[in-house]
Amino acid sequence: MSITDTDTTNWNRQALDEMLTDDEERPVLFTNARILTMDPLIGTMTGADLLFVGSLLVGVGPGIITAAQDDNAIVVDCTGMTIAPAVVDTVALAGGRGHRSEHVATLTPGNATDFLVVPDERAADVPSALATLISRPEQVRALVAAGRPVLWAGADAPGRTTAPEAGIPAVEDLTGSPRIGVWIDRNDFLHQELTADGRYDETRGGRPHAYQGRYWIDGDRIDYLDDLGFWAYGEFQGDELHHAGYVMKPG
Repeated sequence: MSITDTDTTNWNRQALDEMLTDDEERPVLFTNARILTMDPLIGTMTGADLLFVGSLLVGVGPGIITAAQDDNAIVVDCTGMTIAPAVVDTVALAGGRGHRSEHVATLTPGNATDFLVVPDERAADVPSALATLISRPEQVRALVAAGRPVLWAGADAPGRTTAPEAGIPAVEDLTGSPRIGVWIDRNDFLHQELTADGRYDETRGGRPHAYQGRYWIDGDRIDYLDDLGFWAYGEFQGDELHHAGYVMKPG
């Protein structure tokens, strides 16, 4: 399907219905995909399968589909699609973890079931896939968090999960910080408001509340946890805020 197609509402609808009604934690298999695992040993795979049970990834690689019927798995056909981590382990990518077993947020068996499915054309690499989630959510085929659908076929999944609270750090009171306020990009397309209670609210192209969630500032780095459940980050450079390809200044 071309990336220009907008009618994606029937994309693997039966599989979605089965995932939403399943109460036995059946295995779920996303098959025939290009998978950007971000794992240093596994790398990128084509024509591959991703298998998970609940919130745990249990398999990645070619040929898993052959056991799907035996295991009564729910099968999601991802022909023409790329699967990427919904959370990126930036510490590992920077060489900050010494052992492969310490890598988190990669699509590696044993890790959490947090991933994104977008058309191949929108996912040259992981940053491109994440940019599609942020700027063109209608093109997202699936966003899965802890094994449950959050977005599906460009829309909120029925009864979608929300961002998990466990392990999320407390938000610092930023009253009086010069970084509090509205940041506007050079083309006046993106307006991002940072409030002192650690919340952000984005207006995109005149569309209010396009994205909302929590944020944390650590030095010049800012991390975002959107209410949809995905993470993003940015960086303060002097009087500019760089985020997802946008360069913003105080409004």
